[in-house]
Amino acid sequence: MSYENITTAQKERIHYITVNRPKQLNALNKATIQELHHALKAANDDKGTRVIILTGSGDKAFVAGADIKEFADFGTEDGKALAAEGQKKLFDFIENLSKPVIAAVNGFALGGGLELAMASHIRVASDNAKLGLPEVSLGVIPGYGGTQRLAQLVGRGKAMEMITTAGMISAEEAKDWGLVNHVVAQDELMALAEKIASKICNNSGNAIKSAMKAVNANYTDGVDGYAVEVAEFGNCFGTEEFVEGTTAFVEKRKPEFK
Repeated sequence: MSYENITTAQKERIHYITVNRPKQLNALNKATIQELHHALKAANDDKGTRVIILTGSGDKAFVAGADIKEFADFGTEDGKALAAEGQKKLFDFIENLSKPVIAAVNGFALGGGLELAMASHIRVASDNAKLGLPEVSLGVIPGYGGTQRLAQLVGRGKAMEMITTAGMISAEEAKDWGLVNHVVAQDELMALAEKIASKICNNSGNAIKSAMKAVNANYTDGVDGYAVEVAEFGNCFGTEEFVEGTTAFVEKRKPEFK
């Protein structure tokens, strides 16, 4: 499928998705959200893909926010529908994929852009990255899961500060706060994302899927994360990859997962 707002590429077992609206600093509009949903679903369903790397085109922005022109004249119910649809179609969708998504944050990650990075499973940033949720300066709040995921990642106090001041933090601050995993020079960003992706590719895809499901369960209301872990642990024993992994260990060789 051809896209207007994103580009995709495949390199061995790594799938690349790039938001490609550089003139708009890769801002998210409805069409881009729909295209991202389609591309992410296709990559997740593709048996040849083990990891997805998500980034933005150019050197100025990962995603600089939502396209404000699309909802500037919305009313209350329109706003609720916009947030609900976006969460279901993209942000919650990413979080619950069975394959890891690495967000390579280059430049600005603001508003919906930071929410997109936070919905991803691993975040790496270039040293020029600026991250923030400036929505209250527009008379609104983050609507794509930002109030929830930011507090989970950095703690309630820091989340309150970032959201209520509408300020930006640097990549190094984001690393210190636990918002991103690593910070590197801009020209090293994709290499680092690929290095992490390659390490993931060496492991059992079924086990990774189970691990992600168990970790996410801890943040799901009404779900006992420990019970999910027990169930997923048991499920691993019924896979060919468990047999291969344990056999390779006994035979003192590297496992060869399909």
